[in-house]
Amino acid sequence: MHMNRKPRLHSGRCRRQRGVGLIEVLVAVLVMAIGLLGLAGLQIRTLRDNESASQRGVAVMQTHSIIDAMRADRTKATTDGYDIALADATPTGSTFRDLAIASWRTSLKDALGSAATGAIDCNSKSCTITVQWDDSRATQGADTFSITTVAQL
Repeated sequence: MHMNRKPRLHSGRCRRQRGVGLIEVLVAVLVMAIGLLGLAGLQIRTLRDNESASQRGVAVMQTHSIIDAMRADRTKATTDGYDIALADATPTGSTFRDLAIASWRTSLKDALGSAATGAIDCNSKSCTITVQWDDSRATQGADTFSITTVAQL
């Protein structure tokens, strides 16, 4: 064995690969940046969907609130006294029916936005309550969304 021999620090092969480490780092950073952008887009979509689901839950609760009011005035409700279409104006009278519907529609607007409205269609035994609102932010284009609940009085 020769002890006087100095180890070679740079072989010919290492010199040819100089700079490859920097390219690998740049590619890794690019892949990570694309992944983080995808994750951010997924987070935004999740927030939209959660808001839409929350609005649907509020709409269902609002249908139950008007059903409770109609059960308090069952005679009028079962004789079509509470019937109102989506396009009809909100009642402004001072009867229990008018106040209940006006309060319900105001609550819909407060909870679901200014485009929210509701309709009631009763027959002798059951009522169909429809709540409609603008859900375009979550559905990406569809302007309105509605939930229909059928309840026995």
